[in-house]
Amino acid sequence: MYISYISAYIPGQETTIYIQHDDDQSTPTLKVFPCLHRKRREKKMVKTSPPPEEVVSDDKWKEEPVDNARRAKWWYSTFHTVTAMIGAGVLSLPYAMAYLGWGPGTMVLVISWCMTLNTMWQMIQLHECVPGTRFDRYIDLGRHAFGPKFGPWIVLPQQMIVQVGCDIVYMVTGGKCLKKFVEMACANCTPVKQSYWIVIFGSLHFFLSQLPNFNSVAGVSLAAAIMSLSYSTIAWAGCLSKGRVENVSYAYKKTSPADYMFRVFNALGQISFAFAGHAVVLEIQATIPSTPEKPSRIPMWKGALGAYFINAICYFPVALIGYWALGQDVDDNVLIDLKKPAWLIAAANLMVVVHVIGSYQVYAMPVFDMLERMMVKKVNFPPGIALRLITRSAYVAFTLFVGVTFPFFGDLLGFFGGFGFAPTSYFLPCIMWLRIKKPKRYSIQWLVNWVCIFIGVFIMLASTVGGFRNIIADASTYRFYT
Repeated sequence: MYISYISAYIPGQETTIYIQHDDDQSTPTLKVFPCLHRKRREKKMVKTSPPPEEVVSDDKWKEEPVDNARRAKWWYSTFHTVTAMIGAGVLSLPYAMAYLGWGPGTMVLVISWCMTLNTMWQMIQLHECVPGTRFDRYIDLGRHAFGPKFGPWIVLPQQMIVQVGCDIVYMVTGGKCLKKFVEMACANCTPVKQSYWIVIFGSLHFFLSQLPNFNSVAGVSLAAAIMSLSYSTIAWAGCLSKGRVENVSYAYKKTSPADYMFRVFNALGQISFAFAGHAVVLEIQATIPSTPEKPSRIPMWKGALGAYFINAICYFPVALIGYWALGQDVDDNVLIDLKKPAWLIAAANLMVVVHVIGSYQVYAMPVFDMLERMMVKKVNFPPGIALRLITRSAYVAFTLFVGVTFPFFGDLLGFFGGFGFAPTSYFLPCIMWLRIKKPKRYSIQWLVNWVCIFIGVFIMLASTVGGFRNIIADASTYRFYT
């Protein structure tokens, strides 16, 4: 008889396995004993080592709002996306058509609709492109695509421009439409400055911004989605019932060649502004539960298709019928040109107000989340009501101040549409798809993505220059805070 042994590690303890070989038995006997000297050594280490310092991580703070909110249905994604996408931009589409003309304007609309639907699908697919991981924020997907060093610098500025830019534009839109509604509903009332109406509209968001997450604004978002469909219908139906104005002209606007070129560039930005929503699509998808049997991309894509269907029945009639009825003299907000029936146009302006209230919150929620996480991580500010009150109120005050100072609706659409929306909606998802999925070179998928990238980059550069130039030109003749 002889005995051999080996050491093995079982989670939680180290053991020694003794194997006894008897001369009269062909099968050895195994005996397992705990390694006592290991336990004694660990006991000694525990006695002599100081207790480890507890490290407070912000991971729980980062994930808790998302984890608690993963209970949305597919139709939640529909009206959240509709609220984020169909907004103030739809009212400026006839104005963009006035500079682009029938052929180019219609072509840009169709191409934009198809391109952004494709990039929406890409974003939804990339949400869970790594098994077991959900990229709940645009910046998280950017880190995965471009690396932790360059990802935030590539993605975060674009996303912030989109979200903050939208909220500034919605401040202006809400104030203007609220002013128009009151003027039409009460013709004998004392006129109030436009700046005051923007302040009145902005004051609502000091209260609504305290709602904690996307699910808590679901009711507001649903109402906003219904309003967007309603006022879009009123806009094109009002133009259709009004018919073509006397001496309507579809010729290109008469102005200097340089000015016309910049106005065309700005029109491209106005159209790209209308196809928003990509900057918050991952945050919306993060509210949907996901399992291996039913990943979140299935209900999210279903909701996105519904949103794009509503988008089509809103955008194309407003753009084409509005331009058909009013021609080159259309205002940058088509509702301004419609005066009869007064009660219907007043109702449409009020619907716009309700819609941009919801849209402001949809775009502000990711900004709130980023600001609060930054305060917790960088300043060690304790999470809670005080944090929410300070950060969100400061953000609302900032967007309100900028909106009151620069209330140039059409120019703001063009500038922010090019500088922010073109990257996030047109070509940044394509770049991330190429880096993550790595389709075969010169395949159809590879070529489509590169075509989208080139078109998106052109729209970004052209509309940014055009919008910025027009803001400077209009500001030179504008009296501030009037």
